[in-house]
Formats: sequence, C-alpha cells, structure tokens
Amino acid sequence: MGKPKGRFVLDTYGNMVNFRISILILLLSLQACNQTESPQTIGPKPTERQLAWQQLEYYAFVHFNMNTFTNREWGTGREKPMQFDPSELDTRQWARVAKEAGMKGVILSVKHHDGFCLWPTKTTEHSIKNSPWKAGKGDVVKDLSEACKAYGLKFGISISPWDLNQAKGGDPSEYAADFHEQLRELLTKYGELFEVRFDVANGVPGFYEDTDETRKIKETTYFEWEKTVEIVRKFQPKAAIFSDAGPDVRWVGNEEGWANETNWSIMRRNEIYPGWPRYEELRSGHEDGTHWLPAEANVSMRPSWYYRPDEDHQVKTIPQLLDIYYNSVGRNTALLLNLPVDTRGLVHENDVDRLLALRNQLDLDFGAPLIDGVSAMASDERGKNNQFGALNVNDGNPETYWATNDGVSSASLILEFQEPTEVNRILLQEYIPLGQRVKNFIVSAEIDGKWREIDGQTTIGYKRILRFKTVKTDKIKVQIMAAKGPIALSNVEMYRAPNLLTIPTIVRSRDGLVTLSVPDPKVDVYYTLDGSKPSTSSMKYEGPFVIKKPTTVSYFAHDPKTNARTVNKRKDFDIARANWEIVYTTTGNMIEAEKLIDDDPNTYWASDKGVSAIQEVIIDLGKQYPLKGFTYLPMQERNPFGIITHFEFYVSTDNKRWRRVVRGEFDNIVDHRVEQKVPFKRTRARYIKLRGIKVSGDDYRTSFGEVGVLTR
Repeated sequence: MGKPKGRFVLDTYGNMVNFRISILILLLSLQACNQTESPQTIGPKPTERQLAWQQLEYYAFVHFNMNTFTNREWGTGREKPMQFDPSELDTRQWARVAKEAGMKGVILSVKHHDGFCLWPTKTTEHSIKNSPWKAGKGDVVKDLSEACKAYGLKFGISISPWDLNQAKGGDPSEYAADFHEQLRELLTKYGELFEVRFDVANGVPGFYEDTDETRKIKETTYFEWEKTVEIVRKFQPKAAIFSDAGPDVRWVGNEEGWANETNWSIMRRNEIYPGWPRYEELRSGHEDGTHWLPAEANVSMRPSWYYRPDEDHQVKTIPQLLDIYYNSVGRNTALLLNLPVDTRGLVHENDVDRLLALRNQLDLDFGAPLIDGVSAMASDERGKNNQFGALNVNDGNPETYWATNDGVSSASLILEFQEPTEVNRILLQEYIPLGQRVKNFIVSAEIDGKWREIDGQTTIGYKRILRFKTVKTDKIKVQIMAAKGPIALSNVEMYRAPNLLTIPTIVRSRDGLVTLSVPDPKVDVYYTLDGSKPSTSSMKYEGPFVIKKPTTVSYFAHDPKTNARTVNKRKDFDIARANWEIVYTTTGNMIEAEKLIDDDPNTYWASDKGVSAIQEVIIDLGKQYPLKGFTYLPMQERNPFGIITHFEFYVSTDNKRWRRVVRGEFDNIVDHRVEQKVPFKRTRARYIKLRGIKVSGDDYRTSFGEVGVLTR
C-alpha cells in the first residue's frame, strides 16, 4: 500500500486526517456557529396542504345544476332529471374564462341541496345519467376536471351533504352511507383535487316519500364528520377540506366576499361545527386560536348563485368587484368568485366581459411593482449576518424574511426610493410557516421631510393589501406596533395603481337633483344637456345640478393623467317628480307607496296579499302634462315577486272621469327586469292610473319598482 498523498495531521483520537479537509470542516463549523437561529413558531401554523391552498388566492366557483333549469336558488328534490338539458354545454369555455380571468382553479358544485348529481353516481337515480343530455351518457364532473387540466387549473368540488331528494333523508345511518359512497366516487375518479368543499344546510323544507316537510338534523353528528374527513384524507391527502369548522379552511361568515379588517388565520376550532350559529366570528378569526384555519370568501358575480336571465343586467360592476378583491385577498382571505353558468351551459357574455375587465384592472394595479433601486433598513434585525435582514422583504424570495431578535415585538422597517415616487398601494406578507404574529401596524410616508401616517391596521397574515390616496414620497415606513413575538415579515411590495377609469353612474332624485359619480376622485366627468356629443371642452362636472324638465344628459369620464376616457353614454330624463303624490292604492300603505315614485330603482312598494291579482295605483302629477307614454320598472330585489305582466293604463284631468289609453303585456319582463316604456297617442292629463291585471307568482301581491311618464 503506497504512502498517502497530501498533508496530514493527527486528529484528537490519534488518527491521520487530510489537512485541507480538516480546514474545510473547521470553516464550515465556524460558519454554522455564525448562523442565527430562526424565530420560534408562535401558535398554530399551517400544514403543507394549507400552505399550498393559501398560494392559490383567487379561483372560480361554478353553480350549474338542476336549479339552473328551474330558475331557483334552492330546489325541493322533486325535480325530474329530464329537466336538465343544456343546449351548448362547454366546460372548456368555463376553464378558459377562469384562466383568462387570472384565476388559479375551479370548484364545481357537483350536488346542491336538491340532491341532483352531476356525475353518473350509483347511489341515486336522481342524477345526470337519467337526463336527456348526451342521452344520459354525460359526466359534467369528468368534463370539467379534464378541461381544468388542459388549461393548467386546479380542480375542486363542492357537495351538499343534505339531500332533499333522498327518501331516507331523516335516517342518518342509511343516508350517511350513501353520502360517503358519493364522496368515494368523486375522490377516486376525477384526478387530484385541491379542495373538497362541504356546503351544509339544515332544516330546509323538502320532498320526502311524497310529502313536503321540514326536517332538522343534529349538525355535529348527522353526517358522521370524522368518517367524512377520514375518507377525504385517504383518497385525496393533498385536498384542503372546507366547512365552517374546516378542518383546513373555514367560511368567512358571509356570502358577500369580504373579511373583517382584523382577520386571524387561527381559530378555536374545537368550538366550531358545520352550521355554527356564531358565524360572525368567522370574519375575524380568534387571536387566541388553537388551530390554523384560514378563511375563504365566497361571492357570486350576480345577486344569485344560479343563473337567472332576469339578472343579466345585474352583473357586479368593476368598482364592486375591486372592493371584493381588496376586502378578501387583500385581507388575508382567499376569494372564491362564483360564475353562474346559463341554461346553454356557458358562462354568460356579460359575466365574461366583466371578469376580463377585472383582470385587466388588477393587472394595471399590480403590474408594475416599485422595486428599482429601493433600499430597506430596519430598527432591529435578527443576528448579525443579514440572514434575517430588512433586504429580505423585497428580494422576491418568499422563503426569506426580515425577523427581529427575541423579545423584540415592535420595530420599524423603512423602504427608501432613489427619488420621490408616487405610491397608493402597499402589499405585506408575514412568513406564515412560523405562525401569524402581527397584531397592529402603521404605514407612514415621508413628505417634505416629515412623516405622515397614511394607514393603520391590525393583522397581516398571508397577505394584506392597503389602498390609500396617492402620495409622492422618498420613504415608506412600516411600523409594527405590536406582535405576538419576534416579527417575521417576508414580503413588502409597493405600487402606483392608475386612476380607476369607469363609466360614470348617473342618478336623479325625486326633486330633480342629478348626480354623476365615479369611484376615483382624480377622474373628471364631462357632460352636455342638449344631446350633443360631449368633449373635454364641454361642461366639467363639479357637483349635483337640477333637471326638472325633459332633458338628455350625455357624459363620459376622463383621466387627466393619461388622457384616457370612457365611451360616451346618455340618459334621458323626463319631468321631475317633486310634486307627484300617491292618491289611491287598492290595498296597502299609501305613504309607503311613495317609493314607487321616488326615482330610486333600489326601492319598491308592493300591495297587500289579497284574493285578486288586480291592483292599481293612482298618481297625481301636480298639474296637467301632454303625455305620450308611461314607464314601469319591476322591483330589482334578488327574489322578486308580483311583477306586472299584463296591464291597463288610464288618464284623467280631474280624478273622476277616466279614459283607458293602452292595455297590453310586458314582453318577457320576468326574465328581463329592466324599465319598460309603453307609448300611446298624445293626450293631456294630470292623473294617471296603472292597473296590474296579471302578475308573476301566486300570492296576488303586485309590486312596483318605479312608475313614470313620457312627455316627449
């Protein structure tokens, strides 16, 4: 055996070791000694599946089922599979829309409370296998799972344990077995799921063995939740389980898409169960929570979850959708935005347009982070080698973070620009693998050498986004005022979102006061009152103005910073209603009936229930006018009733001698709840009478959103 090469020394045990290797080991040991330990975890922390779920942030909910074809929100269970018959069902269109909208996944409501199943289950005949669609050979769950895979989206399911079609719906030992078998089918046949969502109802009226009744169950035991969770964990271990109580994701406590400003991702989970009555606590979480249980905010693009043609004009506006985004994703909550697929089996064009407009606006808001040349320094940093230094908050790496030393739970972080910069958004993220810590913080800007507070909030969590008026500043300061322990902040981003440019909203009060409004005060509005096309040389809106005579207002919004503008819009106003008076109603409160002439489309008045559908109102216009038509706006509530479908309209000069000027039918008014304009031959009158001959629904109430006249 030859002589060993290299320089050797004796170790402490008398063995020969290579000198170079020993030096390397020594250096590594010294480096390890210089490494600073990370902060200790505080309180509950997320699991790997919860961390993966949190990173999705924004995904689609699809409600398309039997209720789509019955025009209901909740079915009864007595529907027939033959009623499910879409004409152009295309799940790839759903997935494409979600992808183009910037969403990262799709959750399908595979069975709602009526019990109709969108897959060919073996557990019930109330399923797609007995529908005419694809001659009973179709499977919506399979089609959508494959479409999501094709578009690179995650796929999840929502299922109602409650089943109004099941005759054995009151026997937990029998029904739970069927429910669990449905779960096994869904969890084993459609690929990997990112979320399994349990939509729990209790005590709803349904159809059981040829009888209508309301059955109430014990939420904590009826569905055998421990076994339900066990089944999901066995077949889909990566899927986050949603219910009021999780165990992975909680409901946010409302169906409007927002969390409270204070929002902890932790809760005292053992207190909570599906159907928990203290649901308002879900909006904030529990600061002393025992389990990691982040919130999911669900909301629909329209007033209803299922498609209804009478809501085609009620798709949420861009300002509304932006508020939802900032109050959910921007408040440490994931956003589940519902797409009500229509009877064709497509996401409606109005919803698609609005979704893509939202995506465009979010791209504008967050498309250009202010990172070039930004430096960061903190009042306290853990260790001495920048392992947990302030620069970690803007290095683009979610696995690094700024941390303070043990015992330091309040500190300041200053981000400095190379030159004065406009800012109106700040995004903050804690390093949540170590738990949620921040309890209170303040954001300030240095302006003219002085610090000015621009916002102050409580929790941060996975993500917090603040919107504020644009400031031009050299420095932004984030002061963590209180935390549960050493601070661990992984990301801080700053943006200058553009002015929000949307078509102005125009309203007129009963007294004739016209208001033009836009959500961003830095956007200008220009208008004309003679029907001509407006320009930036036209009248600039400075405040409300009065219009009492028939007038056409043409208007648009203009961003002076970019010179961008919206399209021109116009609104025709007739005579103001300041002197109008309700002088007679067949039934009901005449004072309350003033709502039908208040020029506010969001209010309505309805007659009392009666034995006859024929109801009428008489309105005194205050003086005689040359009338050439009338208008009727149906009520705009989510669950409308008593909409006039057949009518008679009368006029009088003295409220004694009446003449009928028109009788007819409002075509398709139930499915198209917009203002109806009915012309007639010009005649002079002071009093008008609208009589409802036939109305929608069967309780004989007649409802009025607004009644008006046409004089030109």
